[in-house]
Amino acid sequence: MTNSEIVEQFENGIPPGEEFHHAEHMRVGFAYVCEFSFPEALEKFSSALKRLAAKNGRSHLYNETITWAYLFLIRERITPAGGKIEWEEFVEQNPDLLAWKPGILSRYYRDETLQSDLAKTMFVMPDKHQ
Repeated sequence: MTNSEIVEQFENGIPPGEEFHHAEHMRVGFAYVCEFSFPEALEKFSSALKRLAAKNGRSHLYNETITWAYLFLIRERITPAGGKIEWEEFVEQNPDLLAWKPGILSRYYRDETLQSDLAKTMFVMPDKHQ
């Protein structure tokens, strides 16, 4: 599937594949970052993800900080390629982004921060200093 096809399906409440775990979230997030300006990608992906979560009775699982942090990392990683990179190549170059737990966000955030009500409702800046 192309990035635009993934975005179109996701906007219609259809996640890619039968399961929708971390790797599938990353695939959809990658498609949004490739298809839109970054501010649009943040808004559109977050809105579509919230709608999907609500549709499936899982609104309580949405976490804005986790969602946005991964989108920022995707954007950071595709920028050197001029934003022109295929998913397969991205995965090969960035396996650390596909690992869920423990995942890359543990380098930037304390667990308590990521699980806080504040982090679930708005983007919270990283609170770990390297």
